[in-house]
Amino acid sequence: MNRARLTAPILVIVVIAAVAAVIVATESGSTKTSTSASSAVTLRQTSLGSVLADANGRTLYLFEADRPNVSTLSVAGRAIWPPFTAKAKPTALGGVDAALIGTIPGSGQVTYDGHPVYYYVGDQTPGQTTGQGLNQFGARWYALSAAGRAITSTLKTPNNPSTLGY
Repeated sequence: MNRARLTAPILVIVVIAAVAAVIVATESGSTKTSTSASSAVTLRQTSLGSVLADANGRTLYLFEADRPNVSTLSVAGRAIWPPFTAKAKPTALGGVDAALIGTIPGSGQVTYDGHPVYYYVGDQTPGQTTGQGLNQFGARWYALSAAGRAITSTLKTPNNPSTLGY
């Protein structure tokens, strides 16, 4: 009887984990770029100002724990922060410095000014910056400027006076 009581919850956990893995794999696959048309880096106007984005307008982030041209993010972290990848060096559009774009050999992860760049799965539409300033997987996450620097400001909303610098 104890075995039956333990088996049902374990089965539920296994099914939930399998569904989550499929969702993560689908979400991660949808953010990878593999054609030259979508493997571009551009600037997008957001509530943070002008930030780096892919050709579809999705915000690109840096992870403070990374080293120059080296991603230190765990596999679990990549489920939430999928890397922006490309088969070839992406094109620079709209004010982006092509000399700052690179890729990490072997993984194809795109870098900007040496920062490996990532998407945030919480950003559902172009121009969203919901990952800005989050402290996850051991360090903070920030959108990047055209100069390749972290934008460390927070979202400024009229309903939240604390973000307005008062």
